[in-house]
Amino acid sequence: MKRRFGVRLDGWMVPERCVELAVAAEACGFDALWYAENPFGRGVLPTVAACGRATKRIEHGIGVFSPFIRHPALMAMEMGALDELLGGRSNLGLGTGIPSLFSKTRIPFEKPIAALRDTVTIIRALMRGETVTYDGKVFSASGLKLEFDPLRKDYPIFIASMGEQSIRLTGEVADGLIVSNLCTPAFSTRAIEAANAVADKRRLPAPLRVVQYAPCVAGADRASARDFARDFVGKQIASAFGPKSTPVSRRWHLEGSGIAEADFIEMATRMMAGASARTIVSDTVLDLYAVAGNADDCIAAYHRYFDAGVSEVVVTFRGPEPFQEMNYLRDALRTFA
Repeated sequence: MKRRFGVRLDGWMVPERCVELAVAAEACGFDALWYAENPFGRGVLPTVAACGRATKRIEHGIGVFSPFIRHPALMAMEMGALDELLGGRSNLGLGTGIPSLFSKTRIPFEKPIAALRDTVTIIRALMRGETVTYDGKVFSASGLKLEFDPLRKDYPIFIASMGEQSIRLTGEVADGLIVSNLCTPAFSTRAIEAANAVADKRRLPAPLRVVQYAPCVAGADRASARDFARDFVGKQIASAFGPKSTPVSRRWHLEGSGIAEADFIEMATRMMAGASARTIVSDTVLDLYAVAGNADDCIAAYHRYFDAGVSEVVVTFRGPEPFQEMNYLRDALRTFA
């Protein structure tokens, strides 16, 4: 499978900034943009539409929509229209989201795996132009049909998965798997193995595409770039191993690290108490989770992910000069051509 290179944007960025970065990413030769929609932050559809119209070639993926705040029929309506606008350059990523955040809406958060299965089933049928009657465990439809013909009958659907059940569901029904930030290459390898373990149930002809998110700070000044990356990875560790974490979620981030859970908890505790991540996040920890440093560091990080079985590495530029970093990374990545 072709190695692909992507850039991640998110709802913390104003739409105008996203458009500038999207245009720059296309000029640098990146294959895809992925847009993170954070609950109760900026909705990404206006930004994706604006970025799509400002570009000509690069793909635009949603990463992710949750069926608990968007019904599958609404997603089919929106993504069908977006795909028309972008000439077949959009992708849909699904994920159930964080239950504690959705509780604020008082929307029931029940049977998340069944909800994802129902969502994929309904959206696929609607995008094929079918009239859908379906009795699901969470979402259903009765004589439902879109009032327009979607551009692509085989519309690509990805699922962001961390847990065993959702990974196996992804291998069965989705075009691709999205692996989130703060997951090691070893986690991705295990996830790919778990998804492929249900190959006998897979309903799609193409192999699973695997998208890996990772924070990135790239530059010729190696020490400076890696220090900026330590700051961001440190924040992620403080959140992932802090008081609101769970044993299950901590296992996701621990897998393949070779570092004891107690050590990560100690790191999180010290950083939450005010200690600098630059003195706590070691080179070993940084290289588990980030693309950070000079050209050699960045190439080594990409190799770690591709060797793990990932097909598309999607970086979020977290340094002070994202446009400069994007151009620097572009030059480094030419060795993969």
